[in-house]
Amino acid sequence: MAKILIIGCGAIGMQLAHILAANGHQVTGLKRSPPKTATGNVDYFTADITIPADLKDLPADFGTVYFIVSPDGRNEESYRAIYESGLNNLLNKFSLADPNPHWIFVSSTSVYGQSQGEWVDEDSIAQPDNTSSQLIREAEQKLMALDASNIVVRFSGIYGPGREHLLRMAMQASAIQQNPHYSTNRIHQEDCVGVLAFLLERRLAGVTLEQCYLASDDDPAPMWEVMSWLAKQVNCQPPSVKVIDNDCVLNKRCSNQRLKALGYQFRYPGFKDGYIELIK
Repeated sequence: MAKILIIGCGAIGMQLAHILAANGHQVTGLKRSPPKTATGNVDYFTADITIPADLKDLPADFGTVYFIVSPDGRNEESYRAIYESGLNNLLNKFSLADPNPHWIFVSSTSVYGQSQGEWVDEDSIAQPDNTSSQLIREAEQKLMALDASNIVVRFSGIYGPGREHLLRMAMQASAIQQNPHYSTNRIHQEDCVGVLAFLLERRLAGVTLEQCYLASDDDPAPMWEVMSWLAKQVNCQPPSVKVIDNDCVLNKRCSNQRLKALGYQFRYPGFKDGYIELIK
């Protein structure tokens, strides 16, 4: 049994907490507004990680710490509060722990600056050109330098119940780039949870893990293909063709081969597998 702290208990963190507790682990969820009644053998600690005083009474004897926190907004201040101030407060809290906990840090494929349709993997250069992604990348580097056993997991675009942005776009017959192809990458919310639980169990089983895993499904499909298929499934007008110039962005294609070589099997290997359930 492992003693686990999950920092950030939104949809993914909460589901992960229940799965790990059901597997026999002792799980605490850190959340600014936890449920009034604990469920699924999960304990909760009320705290805002951006306020050092909130962490004063937090136990420090966890074996594994998950960091699954989302900023309040899409501005630099919100990202800096979480990935700089918040993370530093937590690291200070655990700096005197003996031994220090292992971290599993949820990151994003936005740390890749590539935009011309290239394939990227864990060894690709990660030099984002926007401030929010740069702050995520700096947080990655800080944890990876701290301990070689710390793991960074880079999720691509997350979809699932409550994350239905593309479905809404399909219903509005939005203008979409058709040629050249604009590549998109995604992962179902349940596979996010599955990957995070899988990596912990592999480590507890004594398997030597890499420091970074790219978590995205098997099908980095063109946005035009995705939106056209979605529109057909919901009986809406197909997307219109977006007028573009010669400097259009082609995005990138994310490889999940390292994760699959470790043994992870995606429940939703492609967008059709996941979206058909949402549509139903």
